[in-house]
Amino acid sequence: MTSQQQMNTGVFPTWCPGCGDFSILAALKNALIKLDRPIEQYAIAYGIGCHGHMANFLNAYNFEGLHGRPLPVAEGIKLANRDLNVIAVSGDGDAYGEGIAHFMHVMRRNIDITYIVHNNMVYGLTTGQASPTSPKGFRSKSTPEGVIEHPVNPVALAITQGATFVARGFAGDPAHLAELIIKGIEHRGFTFIDVLQPCVTFNKANTYQWYRERVYKLDEKGHNASDRMEALKKAFEPDKLPIGIFYQEEAKTYEEQTPTQTPLVKEPLETDIKELMESFK
Repeated sequence: MTSQQQMNTGVFPTWCPGCGDFSILAALKNALIKLDRPIEQYAIAYGIGCHGHMANFLNAYNFEGLHGRPLPVAEGIKLANRDLNVIAVSGDGDAYGEGIAHFMHVMRRNIDITYIVHNNMVYGLTTGQASPTSPKGFRSKSTPEGVIEHPVNPVALAITQGATFVARGFAGDPAHLAELIIKGIEHRGFTFIDVLQPCVTFNKANTYQWYRERVYKLDEKGHNASDRMEALKKAFEPDKLPIGIFYQEEAKTYEEQTPTQTPLVKEPLETDIKELMESFK
């Protein structure tokens, strides 16, 4: 049975007191405990940002890669060993800025990985510059007169670009977030979970109270998660922030459609390349 102790590394988180990262880490740990699979069956890829420090605080097969690049690492892990439960963890700048191209194409492929994005609307690790999800008018070190671009809508992107499980959570409700993560890991195909997360140090506008006045649970309103157009309407809902599963469908995964069905890690290391070399003569 997976326990909290098994997942602890002995290293205490160094995030700012009150940071939403604490709740997201707790939700992920609680989800893995409830799923009760051996911890060695999980591989987690992280990008660069405050979220990436989770690699130091969660005892699993962890890989902290380049800025904006956790998805290709996660895809490679899954294709090499499809028996692993592969999770990618990112931040809003990491995912929707540097990593936006990877995000778009992983959804087209429907690789069976779970993607969790800490969305606090700022670049927190580099001390508070505006990110792709910062609201219009947001003042920061990089936008002292206010952001002039429209923010990226990651949920709408995921719904329209082929993600087969699209959800949004809130760091202020870790129990609900843990349930979303469980359902996402159990889903066969690409899972995307955008997590609304206050940055208590560099984003003084989008606070816990600000979110609590706007979030509501989709399942409590009878939302039909199989209706793509209804899900898209919810993604653009003004003045409110729905949380829960926006859209879910069953579809063949990328791995199921590739010629090699045996995980690469189970293939023999010895390969006879004589015939291949002869073909070049």
